[in-house]
Amino acid sequence: MAEINNQNNQEEKELQFSNEVIKKIAALSASEVEGILSLSGGVAEGFAERLGRKSLTKGVSAETGEKQAAIELNVIAKYGANVPQVFQEVKRRITENVRQMTGLEVVEVKMFVDDVDVEGDRKLGEEPEAQETTGRLE
Repeated sequence: MAEINNQNNQEEKELQFSNEVIKKIAALSASEVEGILSLSGGVAEGFAERLGRKSLTKGVSAETGEKQAAIELNVIAKYGANVPQVFQEVKRRITENVRQMTGLEVVEVKMFVDDVDVEGDRKLGEEPEAQETTGRLE
């Protein structure tokens, strides 16, 4: 019986996930939430996208350890959305999906709202003009 437990522990130690995998799960989870128009990347990501290199994970960063992950997102929220409720739903979905798919515990989700926009006012994925983020939800 002890041998089986040792084998399971060894297998768990050999299973690792890259930050890119966690970022992709987080991006897909957040994009499903009503009130999020899009994820918004920084200037470098916006420049790369203009060159034809689109990234599903733009605006998402992740740090992954052996058993835990921390995630930050930059988003454009839909005008009129209850952003604190949107954040709670984003956090719930990311935490649930990362845990279900990887077994990792999400210890932190931070969401930075870069812009509030009316759907259709700008093409999804188009970057807002560079501006300093003033609001922060944790």
